[in-house]
Amino acid sequence: MKSDITPQEYEAFKTFLQDACGILLGENKQYLVKSRLRRILEDNQMTGLGALLEHLKRPDRSPLREVVVDAMTTNETLWFRDNHPFRILSDKLLPELAERSQLQPIRFWSAACSTGQEPYSIAMAVDEYRRFKPGKLKADIKITATDISKSVLDVARRGEYELLAIGRGLSPERQKSFFTQSTNGGWQIRPQLKTMVEFKELNLLERYMLGRFDVVFCRNVLIYFSGELKKDILTRIHATLTPGGYLILGASESLNGLPHLYEMVQCHPGIIYRKK
Repeated sequence: MKSDITPQEYEAFKTFLQDACGILLGENKQYLVKSRLRRILEDNQMTGLGALLEHLKRPDRSPLREVVVDAMTTNETLWFRDNHPFRILSDKLLPELAERSQLQPIRFWSAACSTGQEPYSIAMAVDEYRRFKPGKLKADIKITATDISKSVLDVARRGEYELLAIGRGLSPERQKSFFTQSTNGGWQIRPQLKTMVEFKELNLLERYMLGRFDVVFCRNVLIYFSGELKKDILTRIHATLTPGGYLILGASESLNGLPHLYEMVQCHPGIIYRKK
């Protein structure tokens, strides 16, 4: 990016990003915008953010719009992030779900799944529960994982990771149990986990046509939205939950209202929310 971002350009880009995907950029994040968009501007021979904004105003919904949103929403993640949500899954939720009818599949939704570490971690927890408590969990498990970014979903669907990415939150024992080394030096997740997970492109601001879920993981994404958008998303997630279904948020996130929709459940450590 050859020139500095003017205040007017920054405000216009903030508006574009919030309208496109809900992300609310804070003040003085010009450095983040410049670093994330530099390659896009160079590849498209644009001199600065102003030229990009003019292109994004076109009514034909340019493919560059998706590229820009992708660049601004791509974030790193890790396996079994924060640990306690997965302990809650193994110690409380899976035993409770196992007591339900075995005829209906148990459905999970991993929202904003990035490169797949969260939904695959859920699948690992399910696989371990079945091995440690044989016969207890007979129902089919279906995990729907969504993200707005096509590029991270491509990585997630492949299920192949470099050693550095494997080491971020994954124990050597789990690496051995759930991955095989591929011929190009990467690590490929085993088929029994891949078959549990279906990846779909989804913008959390848009209508959800995903069906009903017993547990929804929506972690570390609502912090980027305005208070009004958070309530809207949480209300629509509530509509996707089965009666008594659970919502799991990130460690730094809370409902901030909506007591008529969710009941707080203390899990020591950790808090989850049950649909009323």
